[in-house]
Amino acid sequence: MLLRSLFLIPIISSINVLAVADSLATATVQADGTIQSHIDDDVQSKLIGSLPLNKFYINGKWVDPISGQPEFFELVDPSTAKVVAKVALGSPQDVNAAVLAAKEAWPSWNYDTSPKERQRLVKRLLEVYTTRMDDMAMLVSTEMGSPIEAALSSHVGGGRGNIWSALNMAKTDFEFERPLPNIYPNEGDEQLTTILYEAVGVVGMITPWNWPLNQITLKVIPALLVGCTAVLKPSEESPLSALLFAELMHEAGFPPGVFNLVSGDGPTTGDAVTRNPNVDMISFTGSTRAGKQVAANAAMNLKKTSLELGGKGANILFADVGDEWMAEAVVEGVESVFFNSGQSCNAPTRMFVERPYYDEAIGLAKSVAEETVVGSAHLPGDNHIGPVVNERQYNRIQQLIQTGIDEGATLVAGGLGRPDNLHDTAGFYVKPTVFADCTTNMTIMQEEIFGPVLCITPFDSEEEVLEMANDTPYGLTNYVQSRRLDRRRRMALRLRSGMVEMNDAYGNAGSPFGGVKGSGYGREGGVYGMEEFCIIKAITGYDVSNDDMEEE
Repeated sequence: MLLRSLFLIPIISSINVLAVADSLATATVQADGTIQSHIDDDVQSKLIGSLPLNKFYINGKWVDPISGQPEFFELVDPSTAKVVAKVALGSPQDVNAAVLAAKEAWPSWNYDTSPKERQRLVKRLLEVYTTRMDDMAMLVSTEMGSPIEAALSSHVGGGRGNIWSALNMAKTDFEFERPLPNIYPNEGDEQLTTILYEAVGVVGMITPWNWPLNQITLKVIPALLVGCTAVLKPSEESPLSALLFAELMHEAGFPPGVFNLVSGDGPTTGDAVTRNPNVDMISFTGSTRAGKQVAANAAMNLKKTSLELGGKGANILFADVGDEWMAEAVVEGVESVFFNSGQSCNAPTRMFVERPYYDEAIGLAKSVAEETVVGSAHLPGDNHIGPVVNERQYNRIQQLIQTGIDEGATLVAGGLGRPDNLHDTAGFYVKPTVFADCTTNMTIMQEEIFGPVLCITPFDSEEEVLEMANDTPYGLTNYVQSRRLDRRRRMALRLRSGMVEMNDAYGNAGSPFGGVKGSGYGREGGVYGMEEFCIIKAITGYDVSNDDMEEE
């Protein structure tokens, strides 16, 4: 199912959802075991008020901004368009303090702290994280508009899955020391060279608002497990869950300076992280435009960079799948685009349908869009999508929908404005929208919309659809539906993307996540994600015994 492939997480059966439900603000466990909950305004205010909104986590302590008079970001709940918090924005001086703390902590954390001790602390984090999943879900729902059930199961559950997965990879699959492969012309010779994967050092991490905990845990946990120290700058649009995450890191007992957090915006705080000369690596997830600036800043000090950027996934549906499979693939493809209100970089937003099924696909997509319920993230249930993150994003989506109409795409469902049931409601609600008869030169086929908007295009041959699918500045994830193994293999080899998912299969735990072209470079998840935070050192004579040599 395509919907499941939207996450780089394992499905963790050990999450006790019923136990979590007991501590939700207002929750009812249904007969089938699902949770029905909603956000209570008083509980929401109390939880947000308990967070250190005007402080940064540096060197194991919550500290005031250095200036004493910081600027603040007004965080708006996208379901209500009301300000729910004011969060301090870090200055370059605050960033530098965090970086120096991380730099000072790194030698002890990397050289003197054993991998087993690092794993013990991460295991402790997993335990305390699990006890606060309900609070995390409320904060994610409040800051970025995910319905509370999705916030709990997908966002917060995904973060837990990432911690669990990285911990187990570190225990069983990651090797710091590796022998040089026995390759020509060394075949048969004594192997004198050892390859050492060594922590890169201080890592500056900049995370997005659309999957806040997923991205924080995909960066922080693998980096710390291999011996790096971290300075996290979460998105100013989703700072609340990051602040609570920092509290949990403190509760878990990580040494001072190993993990640091400075909240702030991109132009000031993020820029300071990327330019700081004592930062050894930048791990960034965000837009392609911002990623280019991050890479340029990092290049000034020759920092290592890992960039997970935008996407414009193609979902290619071949007629050989037949009637039933095609219908299921269309429905699931549309639902996958609308999930998280379209705010996922690997969403299959371009649907290419082989011509015999094109008209049927349009009709099915129209039905799914018209049946998709849009509502407040505070409401119970998992059968609706929430708002988009803010007014700026709402306006951008409206502009792109208008551009699609102006450039000649056929509007099948949705369109401009709020859904009819929310026409007079505050909040940033977008109509689930479907366009047909889209061509690759249209703006809506080239730009990442980041909203619940699907573009459908017919094709007549493999060659044609490959050319259209690859005609994009992005290259993150593409999807293929076909019964023919030879066809699937040809498509997988020729699609220009970091990932190709076929026939509803989804990446296993440990599968690398990342793209090519405008989608960035570097990989997250599994052993590959741990290696990303390492440098490779070749050591000759490391394991050679020289008993005849005198020791000093």
